[in-house]
Amino acid sequence: MISKRVVPRSQADRDLKDAIDYYIDAGAIDAALGLVDAVEAAYAGISRHPGSGSPRYGQALNLPGLRAWPLSRYPYLVFYVERADHIDVWRVLHGHRDIPSWMQEPTAQ
Repeated sequence: MISKRVVPRSQADRDLKDAIDYYIDAGAIDAALGLVDAVEAAYAGISRHPGSGSPRYGQALNLPGLRAWPLSRYPYLVFYVERADHIDVWRVLHGHRDIPSWMQEPTAQ
């Protein structure tokens, strides 16, 4: 099985940092560490099986190729597009957010 390299965009890294900071600020250090582990596991899964993520948001937002992969035990979704030579991770967002508005470019928010 061939795995593709996972390349998070800077916005995806900021999303993850914000989520980790939220747990740390709430005093939930174990949850913050667990979130990191869940994201690493999701990236590994996406790397091996990029077509397994749900195309639901891609269809709803008219963004062909966009897929969402849920994190285990956390209410977050990894949004990504499979490229020829890598996985392009766009965002890591809480599943209860207004996903369409959060998927806009950061300067548009």
